[in-house]
Amino acid sequence: MTTMTDASPTAVREFKMPDVGEGLTEAEILKWYVQPGDTVTDGQVVCEVETAKAAVELPIPYDGVVRELRFPEGTTVDVGEVIISVEVAGGAAPDAGASAPEASAESADEGKAEGRQPVLVGYGVAQSSTKRRPRKGTGVPGGSVPAPGVPAQQPEPRQPGPEPSVPAEPYFPPAPAEATAALQTELNGHGGVTAEARPLAKPPVRKLAKDLGVDLTTVTPTGPGGIITREDVHAAAAPAPEPAVTEAPAAPAAPAPAAVPAVTFEGVRETRIPVKGVRKATAQAMVGSAFTAPHVTEFVTVDVTRTMKLVDELKQDKEFDGLRVNPLLLIAKALLVAIRRNPEINASWDEANQEIVLKHYVNLGIAAATPRGLIVPNIKDAHAKTLPELARALGELVSTAREGKTSPAAMQGGTVTITNVGVFGVDTGTPILNPGESAILAVGAIKIQPWVHKGKVKPRQVTTLALSFDHRLVDGELGSKVLADVAAILEQPKRLITWA
Repeated sequence: MTTMTDASPTAVREFKMPDVGEGLTEAEILKWYVQPGDTVTDGQVVCEVETAKAAVELPIPYDGVVRELRFPEGTTVDVGEVIISVEVAGGAAPDAGASAPEASAESADEGKAEGRQPVLVGYGVAQSSTKRRPRKGTGVPGGSVPAPGVPAQQPEPRQPGPEPSVPAEPYFPPAPAEATAALQTELNGHGGVTAEARPLAKPPVRKLAKDLGVDLTTVTPTGPGGIITREDVHAAAAPAPEPAVTEAPAAPAAPAPAAVPAVTFEGVRETRIPVKGVRKATAQAMVGSAFTAPHVTEFVTVDVTRTMKLVDELKQDKEFDGLRVNPLLLIAKALLVAIRRNPEINASWDEANQEIVLKHYVNLGIAAATPRGLIVPNIKDAHAKTLPELARALGELVSTAREGKTSPAAMQGGTVTITNVGVFGVDTGTPILNPGESAILAVGAIKIQPWVHKGKVKPRQVTTLALSFDHRLVDGELGSKVLADVAAILEQPKRLITWA
């Protein structure tokens, strides 16, 4: 991930965007923790990036002083691109730990020549169907975009000697904004703006436009050379003044209908949000799952009054001191017991080899809503955990997801998933399978409802469960047995002992 160029008395090392996931091809720079001139030490976190799977902090592998940030925040960078350069004292050769990533980078370059995608964490070259988004940049091939506040590097002074024989390009003075807009419309052919005619604006102005929901392609620039200014963005975001009303001349004509003002939120009609990172990966995965695995969903409504009483009792148990005990804990345990009784449901479909892969372990996924989108981390080997161990693992999983610190490894290898839609007051739903898994259990809200109990109608705590499964490898009988077992355990939680 590093290269070094000679300089005296210091040397410059360049830190490249690593492959922080499993063969991912790009990452977005969310935040820089350092600026040019700052001193950094080996292992210090210099930036946070978001891949299609998670947000990850990147540490710098050496000591020195930051010389340049190659990309500003919000830029999507390909794996292998230099993102920061650091001046190190002494000009010492890179250590052994840094030479291996360089070799990997070279092998990745060879992989690119063969049409394959690079993996810069020692896994060699991996195939990938992920399409790269165009990077935000200056449009100059191989050029870098300095971070806000970073002065652009001055060109080296021209050395005396004969001029190279390069044909001179004609110079066209900048046209007025109106002429530029007309030319863009003419070139595009349908009134839009081409990718090459991207509006000119500085990063702070682009961020302001994004915050205000203003499309820069609709803004008339007033800055020098057709650059959009902050005032242009504010003017575009301001509501249009109401037209002056004039009295109509007296005539035997029917009065015109009054114009109905457009209803807007915060003065903006539409806001466009780029789909990227975790949300983009989730969307692609859900579309692939919905149109690949034939989904079947079954429902059951169950009296969980005894389970709720057991939750209250476990909260007072010393074995659960400091642990979070809630209905999800017992629902997860009930699903694990149901899988033990019906192991065929814990499987996956291998399309390439036309095989059903039966899993003899359970990595239990828990769907979690985060500010960056829906993620599904899983508890490894959940089948082997005791109830207190399962409670501890659930607590750590949820807290890590809320902090946005879930690692890509924590979201891989799941076998079955639980999604708790009841926390939003929803009765139930038809969940879509997590790709590569065979089943997903949706848990609805637990509400007090009239229920026939021991021959009498009484108020009981009731919920509805929904189980979606892949009908290629799980038939109706197997799916029904698993759902019925989960419901039976939640109705009579003593079955956790008798069936285990």
